[in-house]
Amino acid sequence: FQTQLLSNDGHNPLMKKVFDIHLAFLKNGQSEAALKHVFASLRAFISKFPSAFFKGRVNMCAALCYEILKCCTSKVSSTRNEASALLYLLMRNNFEFTKRRTFLRTHLQIIIAVSQLIADVALSGGTRFQDSLLIINNFANSDRPMKATAFPSEVKDLTKRIRTVLMATAQMKEHEKDPEMLVDLQYSLAKSYASTPELRKTWLDSMAKIHVKNGDFSEAAMCYVHVAALVAEFLHRKKLFPSGCTAFRKITPNI
Repeated sequence: FQTQLLSNDGHNPLMKKVFDIHLAFLKNGQSEAALKHVFASLRAFISKFPSAFFKGRVNMCAALCYEILKCCTSKVSSTRNEASALLYLLMRNNFEFTKRRTFLRTHLQIIIAVSQLIADVALSGGTRFQDSLLIINNFANSDRPMKATAFPSEVKDLTKRIRTVLMATAQMKEHEKDPEMLVDLQYSLAKSYASTPELRKTWLDSMAKIHVKNGDFSEAAMCYVHVAALVAEFLHRKKLFPSGCTAFRKITPNI
């Protein structure tokens, strides 16, 4: 069924079904032995359908990154090792897919997934996650065919960025009883990703969640207006929306 699965670059009902089944194995707890086979199956899946992950819509790559990263914090070391290897393979295949230019899509989706996992409080076991990052770095450094390319330094840059996000989160943990300070930290994270709309949106969403939790509804609304304006401006630059963020000027001069 390869032709049907790859129609519209993998964005079709059949691919969704097959992929969702693969993903279900990661979402629902499996035995260590079963997970070994799941990871092997996913490695084959990525190698067989690269365009579905790296060319079509972003949702397959995004969903996979989120679930793999969750496995990177597993208490079982073999699962962490397998997950780290799979994440490395995803980056490497993306790099090869772009004819060794970049793995920007996977890079972005990993950072977005880390940000979401933090917001969903699903990124526990900090040291275990740090171990997984170390494994990924070691793969990049010892991967001979990649030595002469920009790939190892790009992997290093990605793991460094993840650590920055984690450090900011650790500070947030310290201030979780201080909502103003917490939101300030969230805001500085959102600002540091001003050049990456997807990530800015992720952090603004998570800021809004905190405001809603604290009953600060006008602040939450402000976050959502910013998200809407960001999307509008993005569409405007793609010539898909006439007025961009200026359409929101009537709601607040803040935009």
